[in-house]
Amino acid sequence: MSVNRRRGEVAARLDGREYRLCLTLGALAELEAAFEAEDLNRLVERFSSGRLSARDMAAVIAAGLRGGGHEVSDEDVRAMRCEGGAAGFAALVGELLSVTFGAGAPEGGRGENP
Repeated sequence: MSVNRRRGEVAARLDGREYRLCLTLGALAELEAAFEAEDLNRLVERFSSGRLSARDMAAVIAAGLRGGGHEVSDEDVRAMRCEGGAAGFAALVGELLSVTFGAGAPEGGRGENP
């Protein structure tokens, strides 16, 4: 799957299916509400703490999937499987946050298309 990392897109294989994820402005607003963050700075602080729960990761992935045009619920995401298990989900969240907040793309990112 081709993605545009400059637009904050990442590719993921969940339940054996390819998806495009993107934390759009609407998806970020959704996460602000879910995490009761008053602004993006507070949201970034929370993500930077390195202490995200499985529920937090599911919320970020679900928001990214919805931002990428997929109609999924947080519950749908919690039932999905990712290659690498929990570590695979954590890597996906890290990659998505990295391209969204401009921290630079990880080396060897998936499906990069400048």
